Amino acid sequence: MSPDIASEPIRETISLREARRTAIAAQGLHERRPTGVLTRRHLNKALHHTGLLQIDSVNVLTRMHYLPLFSRLGAYPQALLDEAAWGRKSHRLFYEYWAHEASLLPMDTQPLLRWRMAQAERGEGGWGSVKAFAGERRAEAEALLRRIETEGPMAASDIEGSRGSGGWWGWSDAKKTLEWLFWSGFITTKTRRTSFERVYDLTERVLPTAIVQAPTPEPADAHRALLAIAARSLGVATVKDLRDYFRQSPEEARPRVPELVETGELIPVTVEGWTQPAYLHREAARPRRLKAQALLAPFDPLIWERSRTERLFGVRYRIEIYTPADKREHGYYVLPFLMDQALAARVDLKSDRAAGVLRVQASHAEPKAPAETAERLAVELNLMAGWLGLGDVVVEPKGDLAARLTTALA
Repeated sequence: MSPDIASEPIRETISLREARRTAIAAQGLHERRPTGVLTRRHLNKALHHTGLLQIDSVNVLTRMHYLPLFSRLGAYPQALLDEAAWGRKSHRLFYEYWAHEASLLPMDTQPLLRWRMAQAERGEGGWGSVKAFAGERRAEAEALLRRIETEGPMAASDIEGSRGSGGWWGWSDAKKTLEWLFWSGFITTKTRRTSFERVYDLTERVLPTAIVQAPTPEPADAHRALLAIAARSLGVATVKDLRDYFRQSPEEARPRVPELVETGELIPVTVEGWTQPAYLHREAARPRRLKAQALLAPFDPLIWERSRTERLFGVRYRIEIYTPADKREHGYYVLPFLMDQALAARVDLKSDRAAGVLRVQASHAEPKAPAETAERLAVELNLMAGWLGLGDVVVEPKGDLAARLTTALA
């Protein structure tokens, strides 16, 4: 038996279409977007649905963490998220940490991830070159921590000799030291510079006092709570889906699932066509029909687990940034288009800031895409162009949807 297949009896069988609607509703993508002035309350509500926002530095369209909020809120001011994530201590709603990769998370999850910080401090988490600072290079890390304590917030570029060989894995020694301190919870991100470089400070000087002083849960309790958040955000999911949300290992997650079933938090179900048992969150909305319309970022929580995307929607979606140009099937930075209960199309988008336009470099319809796909997609593209401060939407003649999309935009 697979380690991700639990042994509880299956209580109900639900159709694939119902599972799809449940997943979309759990992410809040079926709700009418707010009108009028958007506030921190709207951010909080969206984060309640997603659980976190994955961070990525690629800026070909706009940075990744802004996009899931656009999908749910429409043309909100990005400065609203900046202030909630990196603004004044008293105004912060979110913090940065490694959750589903680098992420922005609601403050109340910080105690739930301290087990991961403790692992990193023991040298059990992170990459090989970073883990060294838990052992033989610990003194260097402690010296840098004292320097931050005395001198104040620092970025890697502020530290002498910090220049590395370039790129994500070309980290300097200073950057590696800072990342170990970050992973271990001693420091956190105070702000981000224009270049998106992290500026670090002591955790207790950045996070609200109530969060810093909150009790640390036992690891088993924290794992259970994280799985519950994942279940709430996914609606219906396999064990693998649940533990992937916060990157929990099978050993950490598997024993907790029966406990959540016993308390009624999770309801075992079978989903039509899925080979593994699934679990429905007890508060999951199960609409009989829904209307949704959104462009989805490559790491939107609805689709970031590619095998689940294929199981739910029958669409094989891959990000092709690292695929050689001549081998790309759909483009460089491709966003699927969610239309009601299906992924109906995908578009390769670029903010052409020099020309002041949103460029659709390729557009493809999915098989059996409804006739109104181009018209509804055009609405979202126009909304996105305005949100990004761009003018027209320019469609390049590439892809089987390009001609219809051009007409719809005209």
